[in-house]
Amino acid sequence: MSPITHLLTSWIVANGSSEITSRDRAIITVAGIAPDLDGLGIIPELLTRGSAHPLLWYSEYHHLLGHNLLFGLLLSIIAFAFSMRKWTTALLTFLCFHIHVLSDVAGSRSPDGFQWPIAYLWPLEIWQWRWSGQWELNGWPNFVVTIVALVIVFWLAWKRGHSPLEMISATANRAFVDSLRRRFPPPVKPW
Repeated sequence: MSPITHLLTSWIVANGSSEITSRDRAIITVAGIAPDLDGLGIIPELLTRGSAHPLLWYSEYHHLLGHNLLFGLLLSIIAFAFSMRKWTTALLTFLCFHIHVLSDVAGSRSPDGFQWPIAYLWPLEIWQWRWSGQWELNGWPNFVVTIVALVIVFWLAWKRGHSPLEMISATANRAFVDSLRRRFPPPVKPW
């Protein structure tokens, strides 16, 4: 799935507990997209593709280095170390990691039909996890998941007063939430 979809779904999970601080929500959300750091290998691969010694860092390492149980455990340990609500944040981080992996198993087939496998037990085991029904990255199911996630994120922002923008700017978050609440005012209690 798209990194944006991973961000939105991770933000939703980060809102799974009302006790979570803005810092912990940011940690959980970033951890939910962190497995795709192994996709940054596309930059050196594109820059060296015409050379005598191309670097195949994307082709060989995407869905390998960041999409395995060891990486998920590492993310959870880091989340535990830097969060305020340590156990809750670490557990939600581990959940986000697994949602990321499952989402990629479900919806990351390339347009040419290549199915990205997940080497979940790497480096201990080379077995790769695939699903024969994997839909294309730009397929309609991914769009539906993204739209549903956007609706939920907007609802959470309206209801709780924070959106993913709080990771960038408190002012931008407040402006977004205020705008939502002006457009869709909360219901007035009759008493």
